[in-house]
Amino acid sequence: MRAGADYFQTQAVYEPEKFIKFMEKASQFGKPVQLGIVIPKSAGMAKYMNDNVAGIHVPQEMIDELKADKEKTKAGITGVEIAARIIRECRPYCQGVHIMALGWESKVPALLEQAGI
Repeated sequence: MRAGADYFQTQAVYEPEKFIKFMEKASQFGKPVQLGIVIPKSAGMAKYMNDNVAGIHVPQEMIDELKADKEKTKAGITGVEIAARIIRECRPYCQGVHIMALGWESKVPALLEQAGI
């Protein structure tokens, strides 16, 4: 903030409860925060992010959800449902959402609709 940041954007968030706790503390600084969202494409992608992307943790329950119906996950339905759920839970606490579709730009309209945006 001292260097002139006007807003902040998070890494991809998969744990809404941790984001909400963070925002309860960060709100005192009066700077907007954008929630980072990456649509999870598969359990493998989630595990990869856990192992290789600093600051990201996909809970095992979400990985299990991605494994539960491989056809639904492959079609992007499960990932969109997860991302929409995270947005709905976190949206009251942030000032915007940055969706990183990573090649699934065609899924963004359904995501926005399910998220209520």
